[in-house]
Amino acid sequence: MRQLGRTNATFDLIEEGDKILVGLSGGKDSLTMVHALKEQQRRAPFDFEFLAITVAYGMGEHFEELSEHCKKYDIPHEVYDTNIYDTAKEKIRKNSSYCSFFSRMRRGALYGAAEKYGCNKVALGHHLDDAAESFFMNLIYNGHMRSLAPKYKAGNGLVVIRPLIQLRERQLAAAAIENNMPTIGDEACPSLRFDVKMPHARASMKVMLAEMEEKYPDLFVSVNAAFGHISEESFFDPERFTL
Repeated sequence: MRQLGRTNATFDLIEEGDKILVGLSGGKDSLTMVHALKEQQRRAPFDFEFLAITVAYGMGEHFEELSEHCKKYDIPHEVYDTNIYDTAKEKIRKNSSYCSFFSRMRRGALYGAAEKYGCNKVALGHHLDDAAESFFMNLIYNGHMRSLAPKYKAGNGLVVIRPLIQLRERQLAAAAIENNMPTIGDEACPSLRFDVKMPHARASMKVMLAEMEEKYPDLFVSVNAAFGHISEESFFDPERFTL
């Protein structure tokens, strides 16, 4: 909660009067996030609302246990029904990568839900490990210096925030385990219904970063600091030279 508060203060993620839609998949990250936001609601010297939204892909998912958990802890929760699964059956080709497709469709569904429920911000559960993996994936595979911003404005005007972006994945996993949260795992991933190529790039980055961290224990401390200290003029983009 201390780190969450520092991140919020640094980037002004949650502000007075906000109504925030929180993407709740039921995994360890998003489930820990809704509990953290509930606690932040109690602690913060300003008022804000949030609504947890679980996107149903339309493949017969059951979210009763997740809904009961939210009800037990007074976390407002709705299931947002979509036809993403049927759309995927038409659009995804055999042996094609599915992650970016489902990510785009899920993000679009969250934006639609935000409009329906009158929310001005959308909160996603990405953490520091995700940001580091995205950075190295873009660097190695795309030749692009890019990561995950704590806050940005989507094309439709919604502000997207990542309250957990300076927390480690293992912290979120520990919180979920120690508090016996009813997490949903890979069984909810629609990819398991398709004969598609499993993504390897992010898995490779996880392995690479784990090996680097074993050799350099402060790796993620440095990564977190580096993402906030960028010397643009030191790279090869002539538009950023300061001469």
